[in-house]
Amino acid sequence: MSSAPADRGAGSAGRGSAAAGLVITGCTALVHDDQERIGFLEDATIVVRDGIIEAVGARGDVDVRADADAAAEADAAVVERIDGRGQVAVPGLINCHTHAPMVALRGLAEDLPTEAWFNDVVWPVESNLTERDVELGARLACAELIRGGVTCFADHYFHMDAVAAVVAECGLRAHLGEAYFSSQGDAGRERSAEFALRHRGRAGGRITTALAPHAPYTVTDADLAATAELARAHGLPVHLHAAENRDQTETSLARHGATPVEILDRAGLLDTDLLIAHGTGILDRDLPLLARTGGRTAVATAPRTYLKFGWPTTTPVRALRAAGVPVGLATDGAASNNSLDVWESMALTSLMQKSSEGDPRWLTSRQALHHATLQSARAVGLGASIGSLAAGRRADIVLVDISGPHTQPVHDLAATLVHSARSADVRTTIVDGRVLMRDRELLTLDVPAVVQELADRLPGLVDRGHGRRIQEYDT
Repeated sequence: MSSAPADRGAGSAGRGSAAAGLVITGCTALVHDDQERIGFLEDATIVVRDGIIEAVGARGDVDVRADADAAAEADAAVVERIDGRGQVAVPGLINCHTHAPMVALRGLAEDLPTEAWFNDVVWPVESNLTERDVELGARLACAELIRGGVTCFADHYFHMDAVAAVVAECGLRAHLGEAYFSSQGDAGRERSAEFALRHRGRAGGRITTALAPHAPYTVTDADLAATAELARAHGLPVHLHAAENRDQTETSLARHGATPVEILDRAGLLDTDLLIAHGTGILDRDLPLLARTGGRTAVATAPRTYLKFGWPTTTPVRALRAAGVPVGLATDGAASNNSLDVWESMALTSLMQKSSEGDPRWLTSRQALHHATLQSARAVGLGASIGSLAAGRRADIVLVDISGPHTQPVHDLAATLVHSARSADVRTTIVDGRVLMRDRELLTLDVPAVVQELADRLPGLVDRGHGRRIQEYDT
């Protein structure tokens, strides 16, 4: 299926290529100082060349004309200009853990406890998945992400060749892992490694990859250890679910005498670069292990999922930050969240942390923005290249319109962004200097065609009469 035509703006050099030159003027830019404190630069100009931010400064501090002339001379292309007046430029949001193709299951498994959600609905339906189903789900998900100002997502699913192809075509950045269970035998682990090695660095560097065992309760200790060996041998990170909820931790202690985090440590995974999804079952006894890991360990939090499942705890963000562990924002899949809205995740993370800690001074709006930007970038291993608007960073930029009645007046811009702004306020989404959405118009994906074909395929996809499951949830 063909996508919509590539952006026709003067700065677009064709599908898959970055703009030769891009200048955003008149916006308010979210910036970080040398202590990583959040600030805002008014009437700012952002200059982009070859997919990289070349300058961010106040009007008059950046020589836009010289920059434009140099870009035109060097690239024989007219510089694209965006008027950012009335808008806030923020680093592109990062969804640190999701299952993008599961948008095809949005609303299918409602009001169920975790075990029934997996065993009665999701895992039977996932046994029907074809590569085409996954491709269509990925296309719809990428459209939703772009419209919501998400420029990078960490995906953990099946048939990931299809997801990688969609990412390459639509212009997003992604951190991808082919999920596997031990019930698949050695082939599952080998397929995960083969995918990671074959796709890392593709799409002009926009695709990074990870090994993706599902979780300690579906992957044996031997397979976890083998995954750790593969990660060390090939310099690959690992992305998995662990200590998702308190019940899983208590079951692990009863069966194995160890928490899920301790099992990861025994397998050697805490010596790799590790992204742990959820972690609402992390205990105080786990924190010293997480604080002294041999690799880069991070946790992704998806608060709406925890509320929907009625889990009594949330990710212990404050304790993890005290242990030096970055916590990135996530949505999980749309079958448990119903959306891929990272703006909502940011607001809910702040609110749930205030509630769980019993302290309205934690998590502040500026702290939430730090999690949404630099910490999320670090969580997916891209802390050196994205997550802030600064010279030398990749040009992943989102423009947010704060002129609506629900965002006015503005007394505290950080609070407005976290607690008042919505994903629908995103006007423009840019990745690697390429405009993927301008003034709410998607430029790289054909949503009506995807929706139509997916609707035609849904009866076969959601059938559960066969009695199969891809796995058994027993924890």
